[in-house]
Amino acid sequence: MPSFDTVSEVNHHELSNAVDQANREVTTRFDFKGTDSSFELKDSQITMHTESEFQLQQMYDILCNKLVKRSVDISCLELADPVIQMKTATQVVTVREGIDSDTARKMVKLIKDQKMKVQAAIQGDQLRVTGKKRDDLQAVMALLREGNFGLPLQFKNFRD
Repeated sequence: MPSFDTVSEVNHHELSNAVDQANREVTTRFDFKGTDSSFELKDSQITMHTESEFQLQQMYDILCNKLVKRSVDISCLELADPVIQMKTATQVVTVREGIDSDTARKMVKLIKDQKMKVQAAIQGDQLRVTGKKRDDLQAVMALLREGNFGLPLQFKNFRD
């Protein structure tokens, strides 16, 4: 029976390259001279350190530009509130991966509402869709691409 998995993943190698490039740009830009501004990547969190909230916004724009150039979807980024103390400002950007259970349930409901001849099952942080016809599965892929779930979706393990 044909099937495929719907996942939400980020290429970690490209993510670290984009953070390194953003760090290089911040150290060479004139408006950041002498501010000791930097990006720090740990697991799936990027911490931005600088002196003011305005500079945090500029740093976030730089980071987004570098991620887009490296083909990392920025819809997976979640921006926390900035922490501003005296002459330091920090902000954490979380990189979300995996499909959480609420979003997976919404996806299953969307598929079932279309009354397609496919089965959708939640398996951890991914969604497996199986059906008898390849055309039905491709229609489900198109439906999930159109649905706005706030996550970048990839389709893997397509089997006939």
